[in-house]
Amino acid sequence: MDRKKIETQIAALPICAYAFFPVSDIPFKEEVRYICRTECPRYGKSWSCPPATGSLEECRKRCGAYAGGFLFTTMAEAGDLEDFEGMLATRREHEEVARAVRDIFREECSRVLVLSTESCAVCKNCTYPEQPCRYPDKMFESLEGYGILVTELAERLKIPFLDENHLITWFSLVLYR
Repeated sequence: MDRKKIETQIAALPICAYAFFPVSDIPFKEEVRYICRTECPRYGKSWSCPPATGSLEECRKRCGAYAGGFLFTTMAEAGDLEDFEGMLATRREHEEVARAVRDIFREECSRVLVLSTESCAVCKNCTYPEQPCRYPDKMFESLEGYGILVTELAERLKIPFLDENHLITWFSLVLYR
């Protein structure tokens, strides 16, 4: 993998911060999965979320099959951080950036897995669990759905984030080999 080439290409994208790191640094927490199960309305309703993503141990094992990780952020302005739907609408641009980053890594790596924000929103109504995903190449599985405590990872990597003053930080994780 040519890291300098990747960094040159991502410099053209609206990425606020990023870091390369070993996958062994990823903090998997059952507590994150518990929040998915008990508080998220998308739990059990999307191919990008648990239980479709597998157990926490399956997610950890899947991530461990990659050589390295690349965590990055974008920022968006939200009118009202209490307006959950309005806030989620700002992630479309982030997901476009995540697709561009995925494509850059695909040029350099044999395997790439992207974990991203919240639950997939490609389709208005997900086919889960009755039929296979309509757009597996567009769908990103959820970082939190994998049980990853992204704020802890960001702090370890010295990636700043904030959700205040009408700004929201979106995260995506690219695993590569």
